[in-house]
Amino acid sequence: MDSIPLGALLIALAILLVASAFFSSSETSLMAVNRYRLKNLAKAGHRGARLAERLLARTDKLLGVILLGNNLVNAAAAALVTVIAFRLFGENELALSLATVCVTFLILVFSEVTPKVMGAAYPERVAPAVSYILAPLLKLMQPAVWFINLFVNGLLRLLHLRRPDLAAGSVMGVEELRTLLAESGHMLPKAHRGILLNLFELEKITVDDVMRPRSQIEALDLLAAPDELYQELVTSHHARLPVYEGELNNVVGVVKVRRVLTHCVDGKVDIESLREQIRPPYFIPAGTPLLTQLHAFQETHQTFGLVVDEYGDLQGLVTVDDILEEIVGEFAVAAPFQRPMVIAEEGGGWLVEGSSSVRELNRRLGLDLPLGGARTLNGLILEHLEAMPEPGVSIMIAGYPTEIIQVQDRMVKTARIYPRRQEPSAEPASL
Repeated sequence: MDSIPLGALLIALAILLVASAFFSSSETSLMAVNRYRLKNLAKAGHRGARLAERLLARTDKLLGVILLGNNLVNAAAAALVTVIAFRLFGENELALSLATVCVTFLILVFSEVTPKVMGAAYPERVAPAVSYILAPLLKLMQPAVWFINLFVNGLLRLLHLRRPDLAAGSVMGVEELRTLLAESGHMLPKAHRGILLNLFELEKITVDDVMRPRSQIEALDLLAAPDELYQELVTSHHARLPVYEGELNNVVGVVKVRRVLTHCVDGKVDIESLREQIRPPYFIPAGTPLLTQLHAFQETHQTFGLVVDEYGDLQGLVTVDDILEEIVGEFAVAAPFQRPMVIAEEGGGWLVEGSSSVRELNRRLGLDLPLGGARTLNGLILEHLEAMPEPGVSIMIAGYPTEIIQVQDRMVKTARIYPRRQEPSAEPASL
């Protein structure tokens, strides 16, 4: 060592510090890299990403070569600083102590903390780049890494631990995907993020949550007068209509409105021709998950179905559009004769029909009404009121003051919902 110039020793020390920084940044970037982005880069033909994927397939070997190289260069740097201190100050204990402090500072700042922060901040850039060097280095140091891993694997077995598999740990479940989408921010457009989040809800939502209730079903009664049937057909905004006989529970089938109208004469429906055009109805059991029903619609090529309970009584009607609106949001144009379900008022409240879906109100108005029980606002009011509704009565539902405006046939026809109070007290039965 005495024959080596001091300048060469200092250059060698700098090279060792750079090598230590390389191993530190390699370890952090490869452990922090997003596996899915890495996979996309590899599929796009990025050679560094493919090398990084191969290295991450065996984390024990990868960590072995990184830590082995890092410890070797750090030890060499410490020894070299000792030699430089002897050359400069001789056998001075204070100088040796200062040299040890200096090399520790240099390693921490330039070879550990800084490169690791860089590796963690830009893992998708650093990981593929360092893989070009680590891949051949792993082949070169394979015997030493194998020898070290013999003891590592033996110690893991002794502690009853399995070798960590980072690839398996990167697989995300539904809840992790939901959190990832919710926190994607500007990386994903809000509309797209909403659609993907809604897809995860399809298993929890049933046809009961989105169906049109029985009282709102538009249908044809075979026992009605021919001219009345004709008026219902020409004023209908639907392509198909259910057909019943006498009572809505007695559904006999479905007809296409346009086809029936082509057989009408003098503003009257030919009952016999109408009966010939009836097709079998499609029934859906109440409680069917929306995702299951969407697949069923695809398989049966149906566009709507009649929801029936366990006793066979008709509960409502659900269409493909109803399910699609749960995914992408409302897109269908309301029929001209239908008045809006929700009217915003100047005071900040909303005038709402009692038949409005609680889920729809939450989505459209940004409310947080409970979803565990009743599915309509009328049902929610009855559930909280525990009595027959009367106009003018007000109750507090989940912090939202709600006033009953109109009652019809023992049902809440119209109600007014006010914005949630900032500091709601115990919910009173009435205000």
